[in-house]
Amino acid sequence: MSYTALYRKFRPLNFSEIVGQEHITRTLKNQIIAGRVGHAYLFNGGRGTGKTSAAKVLARAVNCLNPQDGEPCNECEICKAALSGSLTDIVEMDAASNNSVEDIRSIREEVNFLPTLAKYRVYIIDEVHMLSTGAFNALLKTLEEPPAHVKFILATTEPQKLPATILSRCQRFDFKKISNADIVRRLEYVTKESNIEITEEALNLIAILSEGAMRDALSILERCLQDGETNIDEDKIKDLVGIPKLTYIHAIVKSFLEYNVEEAIKSVDAVLNEGKDLNNLLWEIIKYVKDILVYKATGKLEIYSQDELEDIKKLADRVSKKRLLYIITDLSKLENDMKWSSQKSILFQVEIIKLCSENIIETPVQNVDKDSSNKGKTVDNSRQNETSAPSSAGIANSTANPMQGATNKAASASAKIDDGKPSLAQAISGYGEVKGWRNILDELRQNGKIMLYSNLLKAKAIELNDMAIGISFPEGINAFGKSILEKPENINELARTVSMEYGKDMKVRIIESVDSLPKKEEKKENEIENMAGSLDIPLNIIE
Repeated sequence: MSYTALYRKFRPLNFSEIVGQEHITRTLKNQIIAGRVGHAYLFNGGRGTGKTSAAKVLARAVNCLNPQDGEPCNECEICKAALSGSLTDIVEMDAASNNSVEDIRSIREEVNFLPTLAKYRVYIIDEVHMLSTGAFNALLKTLEEPPAHVKFILATTEPQKLPATILSRCQRFDFKKISNADIVRRLEYVTKESNIEITEEALNLIAILSEGAMRDALSILERCLQDGETNIDEDKIKDLVGIPKLTYIHAIVKSFLEYNVEEAIKSVDAVLNEGKDLNNLLWEIIKYVKDILVYKATGKLEIYSQDELEDIKKLADRVSKKRLLYIITDLSKLENDMKWSSQKSILFQVEIIKLCSENIIETPVQNVDKDSSNKGKTVDNSRQNETSAPSSAGIANSTANPMQGATNKAASASAKIDDGKPSLAQAISGYGEVKGWRNILDELRQNGKIMLYSNLLKAKAIELNDMAIGISFPEGINAFGKSILEKPENINELARTVSMEYGKDMKVRIIESVDSLPKKEEKKENEIENMAGSLDIPLNIIE
């Protein structure tokens, strides 16, 4: 008997089994019960969040001979044929490999024929954003006015790549990342059904590593079973994915705070000698320092044991928030630099030595440790003088690390105004500010988008035109913050929130420099068109 992967073996058979998407499954069930199923759906969300599973369940539910409370019975002739893959009336197509005009034309020809057995012919098109422009155009007319016996379910991870004409003809459902708690509950069910012994710490670790994707969680679990052992603990998972043990991470971070170069190098060598990946090690260090900062700010953390929390508390008590922020920022920059370097280990070791040096020149981080008790007090300028003045120690450090020196020179050059150009802050002053920006930030925070929210706090939002806003950072943004903003799911969430505030579809543009702003001619042309539209005057711009 052929082997079946866990994510396929435990694929949800009805809406109630789909994890963490109750806001979607409840709506779909109500539509089926009321007999108001739409002709076209767009399922959008990250990988492994249940888009394809929901599409399969919906396709069976609309055709089921004995639906029960909006769910397919999975026992009737139609359901069994669909589950076995023999029902030709449910067509699944991968747009990544079938993205030509000819592929869509074949669908246009098929939709004219009635279903063979089922009530509806259902087309599930996965990764629909991969269709070519011609294929989208060929699909458009059929999607707009399909025959009564045809339903379309489109699935994508990148809805921003779909033409607006396609988006406007679909009922859109946004699948969110699955919470760690929901993933753990599902894994508990899977392990129980599969007679797998697994610790609570291991379950939590898998949930964290999966980053909100149920399929990834099941894939990690499955990899742990490849050696034939059915007992899984936290150390086994860490060995499998190349994560260093927490004792090593704690020792390295402790060395930073004690400025102990020898101990830091010793701990790093111990990790690398075990064959761990350098990028994984760097990410674990960043995450651990972030957790210390969170604990220092809130006094609580999840997933750590009591002994581990005691270690974190000891470190948090002896370090300032400013230094923690500096370490996170510097390591995040190193992570970005390592992507483009062929000498990753050298860059990493130089950074370790730098963070363990007491005379490093730290970038000042303002308003970090201030609280109500410090208001009105005089701040000690000795550290600020050390930061702002080019001390001999700082010069020596720069000389010892020519790569860092080159980076500093490049950063300094980028901060200057070239050829009389205005700075970004000056350039954006000519644009109107987004009046509801605070509402937009509050909405992101309330929706749990804390990382996105925190990285937008110092952003300046401007209205580029009546269909787009620009997000700029006059004070600059580090590589870690930039990577957060550039994630497709974050851009989509920001555009959705902005559109809700404005009451219409709006685009979001990240303004990284003066050159990213619309040219004066483009801005003027948009203003003229908007004025003409408001006065209902037909206007042709002749160049």
